[in-house]
Amino acid sequence: MFQHASLLSRASLRRTYTTQISPTRWQKHLRRASLVAFSVGSFYTADRLFNASSITRNLRTLYTCAMITIDYKLNFTEEKSDQITELHTRVADRMYNLFTSNGGLYIKIGQAIGANAALLPKPMQEKFARLFDDAPQIPYSDVLHVFKSEFGRPPCGPDGVFEIFEEQAIASASIAQVHRAKLRPLPGDTEGKWVAVKIQKPDVAKQMKWDLGAYRFVMYMFEKWAFDLPVYFVVDFVSDHLRRELDFRLEAENAKQTAIFIASEPRLAKNVYIPKVYDELTTKRVMTAEWISGVRLSDRSGIRLLMAENNNPVVVQATVPSFVDTSEDNAPPSFSFPPTPLKGGVRSVMQIMVELFSAQMFSWGWCHADPHPGNIIIRPNPHDPTLPQLVLLDHGLYVRADEEFRRDWASMWKGLLTGEFKSVERTTRKWGMGLPDMFASVALARPVRLTRKDRKAEAERVTRELEEYMSLSQYEQSVRMKAKLKQFLTDTDRMPKALIFLLRNMRIVQGNNQSFGAPVNRVKIIGLWASNSLTRLPNLTIGERLREYVNDIVFRSVLLSLDLAFWTTRLRQRIFAMFGLKSGSFEDELEKAMRGMMKSSVGVEVGATAFSG
Repeated sequence: MFQHASLLSRASLRRTYTTQISPTRWQKHLRRASLVAFSVGSFYTADRLFNASSITRNLRTLYTCAMITIDYKLNFTEEKSDQITELHTRVADRMYNLFTSNGGLYIKIGQAIGANAALLPKPMQEKFARLFDDAPQIPYSDVLHVFKSEFGRPPCGPDGVFEIFEEQAIASASIAQVHRAKLRPLPGDTEGKWVAVKIQKPDVAKQMKWDLGAYRFVMYMFEKWAFDLPVYFVVDFVSDHLRRELDFRLEAENAKQTAIFIASEPRLAKNVYIPKVYDELTTKRVMTAEWISGVRLSDRSGIRLLMAENNNPVVVQATVPSFVDTSEDNAPPSFSFPPTPLKGGVRSVMQIMVELFSAQMFSWGWCHADPHPGNIIIRPNPHDPTLPQLVLLDHGLYVRADEEFRRDWASMWKGLLTGEFKSVERTTRKWGMGLPDMFASVALARPVRLTRKDRKAEAERVTRELEEYMSLSQYEQSVRMKAKLKQFLTDTDRMPKALIFLLRNMRIVQGNNQSFGAPVNRVKIIGLWASNSLTRLPNLTIGERLREYVNDIVFRSVLLSLDLAFWTTRLRQRIFAMFGLKSGSFEDELEKAMRGMMKSSVGVEVGATAFSG
């Protein structure tokens, strides 16, 4: 008994001792949690400091895409048909938050995906329309680091690259920001010239490989697992062009090539200007170009002031940081509105703009892929200060179109406007496109029916299609849209990839014209350039070239009906304006008809901003 008591006593002591020296369960959990928190914090800090948060950004991407896929798999069902709009809205919010949170190339990728927003669900159209290419500025310490890395010296100072360099950027986008600087005077000059210095943000180059890898994986996942739609085919083309956009030496070459093309075209040579690039001050991550003062096309009130009556000159003075000498000799350039309006009004500006991008598409095969209004400046023409001149900026992203594509593209435009429907259908089939009506409508930004049936019967068919569409549930409408899109992209291997950015170019040009009330007949101008480009094709025989000239004359006569519709709309606008009322422009009428056609035939509900560029 005593032995048993002794054993119990020793066991009790052992338990007491063990309890006293062993950590409790909550202490173990606390230690593990601390270890996990330390590991995660160390990983996050190391990724942020040494890898520009690339891994963190891509984990965010994978998580977001996984949530989108799961959401669609669980909720895109006929039983939840009344919740389809909410589903599209959640997905649009997730995508938008992903692009804006990650920034950098993600903004460019988002813009590439949304280049033709009309083919996306309406909530996504509205979100992508707000995906602007702007971002916070990087600190001057990062700018200093880039300059020392590229030039081996700071931006300014006794041994600096420039005489004056403004530390505060005048503009900041997703991959770069622009500063104003002043060159050191050359021998014989009293002072140096002011320039614009574009500086690539340091993190972008580190993030590029990771970002494009994530883009490739996500597009593959969406095609194979989530949506069963052909979207992966664009990855290589888009990725290659985004890589090229990060080399500012290529951008400088693009600018010089564009200037050569413009100089070769008499209709544009004096009306369009490309700022001079300073090769000796341009590297892979820094580009220096001539500073241009004027009014950006995005400043609608400023453009109207520049082109309309203005008896009181207005001076727009650039902001000068406190460290810059603000004496008269060192004042940064300013822009003064002329005392009298420039001739031609807004119409002349839009005419130049549409002609420029038409020449790029049909004559040069050299297309600026981002002609948004912030990249266009209007100023008094140095050759004739009473006329406007268009200055084109940001030459980082251009798309090449070979001669065969330009011939097919021009022929299709001609066929669309003259009723040569077999020619249009032949081209769309060649490019691996099903639903030629749909592609022709997207290209022309106006409803196109490739049929010779009488208009009354066609109108009745459209009405029936719209009534049928409206009777479908949201789930059935979405399924119909998906089926139509798969019919549309029947053979992506044959589709010219240049169309991805080319159609984006046209959407933005349309939006620019529409934002000023459509003062020019954009469709007619593009059609005329398309027809005229066919007369200039190389390697034509004399007979073939003569036939193209005859066709061009016939084509111009056919366009009289389009002109009549345009001027009727303009006359209605003026009459309404006399009574203080607002009437839709020619572009507004085309957009309205286009939205109805897309809804009835394809099952795509197009938002009001889808064609605004």
